[in-house]
Amino acid sequence: MRKNDVAIIVGSSSDLSLAKETVNVLKEFELSYSLNIASAHRTEEYLKQCVERAVSTGVKVFIAIAGMAAALPGVIASHTILPVIGVPVDGKNLFGLDSLFSIVQMPKGVPVATVALGKTGAINAAILAVQIIAISNDGLKEKLKKHKEKIAEAVIKEDLKLQKDGIDKYLERLNK
Repeated sequence: MRKNDVAIIVGSSSDLSLAKETVNVLKEFELSYSLNIASAHRTEEYLKQCVERAVSTGVKVFIAIAGMAAALPGVIASHTILPVIGVPVDGKNLFGLDSLFSIVQMPKGVPVATVALGKTGAINAAILAVQIIAISNDGLKEKLKKHKEKIAEAVIKEDLKLQKDGIDKYLERLNK
């Protein structure tokens, strides 16, 4: 069985576009992953099997992407002692607030780290997983430092454009 660093589980196939964002970041950091579709409400036993299989492959972190009632991250957390990161789907019902509240309001003793809604959350979940794994991986720590430097450089580059062009020209360029 293939060893994996991160297990990504989505509640339905409609969440796969967010999972792709997570996968892209994990690939950037050269981390291995598994990806499954399993519903906390409709496939409870299968979900438990996915968690057990992931643990047996050496997974260090779970990322659960779920919408609506969003029980998935909590159910995963109930089946493992490993860190679980919940990504609330920014769905059309209640604008994703139902997902956010479901994931962030875990009972005492069953923690789930919760990130932002939607695409930003899917990306941040991957970064958080990398940070967790980097605690014991110096090579990954260096990659994270370079990643943060790259983000900082992009912000400074935008500020230099703003300073050169002024706000009107800058915003005009953005709106094209």
